Amino acid sequence: MPVSDPNKLITKADKLTKLSLTRWSADWRNATLLYEEAASLFRVAKKNEKAKEAFEKASKGQEMLSSPWDAAKHMESAAALAKELGNWNEVTDFYRRASELYMECGRPQPASDALAKAARALEDAMPEAAVQMYNDASAILEEDGKEQMAFDLYRAATSVYVKLEKYSDAASSLLQLGLAADKCNATNSQCKAYLGAIIVYLYAHDVKQAEKCYNDCSQVDAFLRSDQNRCASKLLSAYTEGDIEEIKRVVQSSTVSNLDHVVIKLARKLPTGDVSALKTDAGKEEEEPLDENDLT
Repeated sequence: MPVSDPNKLITKADKLTKLSLTRWSADWRNATLLYEEAASLFRVAKKNEKAKEAFEKASKGQEMLSSPWDAAKHMESAAALAKELGNWNEVTDFYRRASELYMECGRPQPASDALAKAARALEDAMPEAAVQMYNDASAILEEDGKEQMAFDLYRAATSVYVKLEKYSDAASSLLQLGLAADKCNATNSQCKAYLGAIIVYLYAHDVKQAEKCYNDCSQVDAFLRSDQNRCASKLLSAYTEGDIEEIKRVVQSSTVSNLDHVVIKLARKLPTGDVSALKTDAGKEEEEPLDENDLT
């Protein structure tokens, strides 16, 4: 049996969807079958641009047939081809549309997965869009009560934020991971995330924010009693004392070695700023007690 010409299949399908004097209603069922066949043939022939367009049309057809699941699948196929072609805006649009279609049929897991696929594809070309996709994917899972499935998404977002040198956002992402871990009693992941956030602040040489983060996280009993808390305490004490050797010793500890790879890489570069100035500042505070008579 001869292989059909996909171009002719597209032409035939297009005619079935257009109204005319002789066709008063569109035949989406048969048109969609033709679009799907053409898309597969184009893809096998490595004609990615045409395959992408055919999958778009097939997705539209499945929508018209009230089948959002199949429409989403075809939209993901179009997105994957857009990735091959380096059409990053289309990658964003197609995966986001696929996610919306999965949500229409009440399937948050594949809806989140579609956004995560987009994020991974966009990390190098459009990192800002990638972190937004990771965060949106996490939000879908959390709304569905599947916080544990969002852990890797928060880690991936943290990694991209670090590449962008957005250290405050990276720390916030780790704190969100800690909060998600708390909701599903994943104590070890929670404590590692909190220590990770403190290390990210120290890498950015924001020692005051690192201390604030430590104090806030220490309100959580599980963290207060953890190895990660003891490690953070030693690290912050070493900063206060301006002890570079102690900082270097603490970041080589097994507690730090068990953190996420992106955090370990930052930790091993500590200290990043002038810690001797911190010791001087701490000394001044000790030497200059508050004079209650001097209210100026």
